[in-house]
Amino acid sequence: MRAVLFEKFAETPKVVTVDDPTPETHGVVIKVEATGVCRSDWHGWMGHDNDITLPHVPGHELAGVIEVVGSRVSNWKVGDRVTVPFISGCGSCPECHAGQQQVCENQEQPGFTYWGSFAEYVSIHYADLNVVALPESLDYATAASLGCRFATSFRAVIDQGKVNAGQWVAVHGCGGVGLSAVMIANAVGANVIAIDIDDEKLSLAKELGAVQTINGANKKDVSEAVIELTKGGAHVSLDALGHPTTCFNSIQNLRPRGKHIQVGLMLGEHTKPQIPMARVISKELEILGSHGMQAHRYGAMLDMINKGKLNLARLVGDKISLDEAPESLMNMDKFQSVGAIVITKF
Repeated sequence: MRAVLFEKFAETPKVVTVDDPTPETHGVVIKVEATGVCRSDWHGWMGHDNDITLPHVPGHELAGVIEVVGSRVSNWKVGDRVTVPFISGCGSCPECHAGQQQVCENQEQPGFTYWGSFAEYVSIHYADLNVVALPESLDYATAASLGCRFATSFRAVIDQGKVNAGQWVAVHGCGGVGLSAVMIANAVGANVIAIDIDDEKLSLAKELGAVQTINGANKKDVSEAVIELTKGGAHVSLDALGHPTTCFNSIQNLRPRGKHIQVGLMLGEHTKPQIPMARVISKELEILGSHGMQAHRYGAMLDMINKGKLNLARLVGDKISLDEAPESLMNMDKFQSVGAIVITKF
């Protein structure tokens, strides 16, 4: 199969021909029809993720068709249209038994712990636990963003943030995760403020339901701007980028007993951001992480998509070929297009 491969961190990946994967007895092989290019892939390529063993094929946001089924798989067959969460649970640890596969103690992640979906085929482990059926109404390019940015945002807003109608929600960073969060929070009736430094992204955020936008490049104090707009601060605030500045602002702009949800990864030089702990204590703030979403929770999200409450297609940006993927991957920290970049030609 053709795949994007890098042999050293931070060096140019190449499109090469490698052996097709074979399924584990508990797994499946999926023919990849679409896969997103995500900032998490860039972190992996840079060497910020300790799980990666070189040489490596990145890619974790995927949708496709089951090509081969392992001997112990009972729920899936060849030809099924599927996607997967970017975290695969083991099914045996206490967290998996509690239904919390997103924090599985033995978790695997295609594109990180083993070869991923920047390829014609990808192997997925423990398929009966981790694979999700795609409705026929959802095209592959649109579905590719479900496994990471959209599902991650859904869990962050709905399960972790427990956002309610009428609440103020601040979203810091309007890349794929942030724009997804804007759409989801708006769909459940929240008043959303979108913050970014790119007017084009802020314009799309407004189209997706943000009632106010703030360009952080033009505001001396973003958190004070949010507090002023909301007359006291956000009830729930998300750092959807993963940067010390957006993390700090997201906590600082909360009203008393508000919730900060850290969604953007804090890796490399950003692992120890400054936290306004005095405010956390005095205002009794909550700081929560959000790391993907379990396969069994996809039903609620897909129902909202099927009923037209969430228009996932609005979040799809450029569609590229596998040959264009190395350049796109390397530039993720320099430029992110409006909407998700998706590989659709292999």
